[in-house]
Amino acid sequence: MAARELCVEDAIALVRPVDTIGFGLVTSTPAGLLKALSTRDDWQNLTISGGLLLGIFDVFLHRNVHYRASFYGGGERYYQSQGADIQFVPSFFRHYGLLIQHLAPRVMMMQGSMPDAHGNVSFSLYNGAHLEEFLAAGRDPDRLLIVECSPHFPRTLPLEGFVNEISLNDVDVVVYGDERPTALATEPGTKEDMAIATFAATFVRDGSTLQTGIGAVPNLVAQALAKRDGGDYGIHSEMFTDGLYELSAAGKVTNRCKGQHLGVSVTTFALGSNDLYDFLDENAKVGFAPVSYVNDPSVIARNHRMVSINSALEVDLQGQIIADTIGARQYSGVGGHMDFVEGTSLSLEHTSLICLQSTCLVGGERKSRIIGSMSPHSVVTTPRHLAGVIVTEYGFADLRGLTVSERATALISIAHPDFRDELADAAELLGR
Repeated sequence: MAARELCVEDAIALVRPVDTIGFGLVTSTPAGLLKALSTRDDWQNLTISGGLLLGIFDVFLHRNVHYRASFYGGGERYYQSQGADIQFVPSFFRHYGLLIQHLAPRVMMMQGSMPDAHGNVSFSLYNGAHLEEFLAAGRDPDRLLIVECSPHFPRTLPLEGFVNEISLNDVDVVVYGDERPTALATEPGTKEDMAIATFAATFVRDGSTLQTGIGAVPNLVAQALAKRDGGDYGIHSEMFTDGLYELSAAGKVTNRCKGQHLGVSVTTFALGSNDLYDFLDENAKVGFAPVSYVNDPSVIARNHRMVSINSALEVDLQGQIIADTIGARQYSGVGGHMDFVEGTSLSLEHTSLICLQSTCLVGGERKSRIIGSMSPHSVVTTPRHLAGVIVTEYGFADLRGLTVSERATALISIAHPDFRDELADAAELLGR
């Protein structure tokens, strides 16, 4: 049975005052539907599951709305600061499909492209983890699947063997809107970021396969690679960024050396500029696949010369990586961080780069981000036995194969000079 076409107000009227809603993350944020939800004030007990929302929506500030987030971004941190009922659910990104099944929301919502001539809606910029739950909701007469379509969202193509669209025959309600995907300005980076990127780029050889996370440093590395000689790079990255787009546009990406999915860049979602979104529209050289596949460490490890470039908030002298919390405060999420660190740990030809500036300002006071020990409330994102190469503006510390004391010595050498003496004192306590 084909989907009913409704205006956004009528679609949202189908959500009950006591209900549960689930939707995809990041560029799957159904902004038009969330704006319409924000116009209602009759919520009695509404639970919403999502994460890394793009935009601010008043529905999350309602006293009877409960938001279960698997990844924090600027929106989630704002809701938290305003006293909203937001709770963090720890999870790998590749486990989000299981996570949504735990809640089994009555209502599922998704953002997609306009339907094609066959009535199929592309997942556009986010394949992610929710296909099975979208289908389950649409096929269950006691559940509801609402799809928001916009002409401004590109139609992206699936990686061979996977699905990146849904038929309107599997949808309960379709809403046609005019929302545009969130466009991010490229971070220019600081001089410290430039130095980090220069060190990181030395680990990328011709024919390497790349994964880059969000932030200035990964983009700067990709930009540096675009300008230098060489190339033949491959892409296998949870997130397709502006840096990877620029590298592709420069003709440096061929994907012919990866050992799998030859000729095609592999990703599960994209976030960046409008130029990036235009590049991805109907682009057969970029294949979108579920995060359960893209972020599978065994799949990651099958790539040739895999180089993973991610960030962290702190690293202790044992190599424990803190990437999603600041003390007791939830700051971001686990996402795919550990997946790519683990995947690149499975072969000596691969490299995981964890990039961070050596210091940060906290309340006007400069603190080292290479730390002697964690605070009592610290949460480890990635354990020490998976740590690869740590990079700061002072150089890099390759921790692979090192003892605990050797790790400490290597990390102290890339810490800010003002903190090296106290870190050396802390190192005396290690390994006892």
